[in-house]
Amino acid sequence: MSAFTEFFAWFSGLVTAPAAIVLLTLLVRTALLPMALASARGQRARARLAPQVAAVRKRYARDPERLRRAVLELHAREKVSPLAGCLPGLLQLPVFFLLYHLFSGPGRVGGPFLGAPLDGRWVDALAQGGAFGRAGLVYLALFALVAAVATWTYRTTRAQLAAAGGDAGADAGLPGAAAVARVAPLLSFGTLVTVAVVPLAAALYVVTSTTWSAAERAVLHRPERGRDRSST
Repeated sequence: MSAFTEFFAWFSGLVTAPAAIVLLTLLVRTALLPMALASARGQRARARLAPQVAAVRKRYARDPERLRRAVLELHAREKVSPLAGCLPGLLQLPVFFLLYHLFSGPGRVGGPFLGAPLDGRWVDALAQGGAFGRAGLVYLALFALVAAVATWTYRTTRAQLAAAGGDAGADAGLPGAAAVARVAPLLSFGTLVTVAVVPLAAALYVVTSTTWSAAERAVLHRPERGRDRSST
């Protein structure tokens, strides 16, 4: 933690503290880009396996345990990992928690962001100037950005799940796959809660990373036009 504090103090001496947080987020996401590419390839592979999974599901409809094993064997044979898409998000957590603890403890590093203290929270902004005070407006802007990104992500995820056959998609037969498929499109809205309760510094990290994720999804997970034409 002390090493990260020293690094961030040095980095925020080169640029402003808010800019340092945004740049740090971009550096982390750039470092994780190879995993994002692998995740996108895995998603396309799972989509290609969907017809085979549907056939396996029909064959073992009365035997859930055999269905689960058959789907896992199919993924292993095709070298497709159902959990590959989780890795980029999990590997971001250490940096998020470091920022959270850095700006939750005594001794603020760096200056404010558009008049809102980086170690403050939304409740502090409401108490000091209300929802339309200087700090309150910063949070309203962040909420609006997160809501727009979450809505786009929700619609895109629902469309991708529908194209893959929903609960009967490539991950059918895995423990909890159906529940995850139903809940996954809603997870992006949880970012609104995170932004509201964590220090503003951590919220900036989350908002920047969420926006990057949306742009990344738009580029890496776009439909393959050639394949779409050949399937019509």
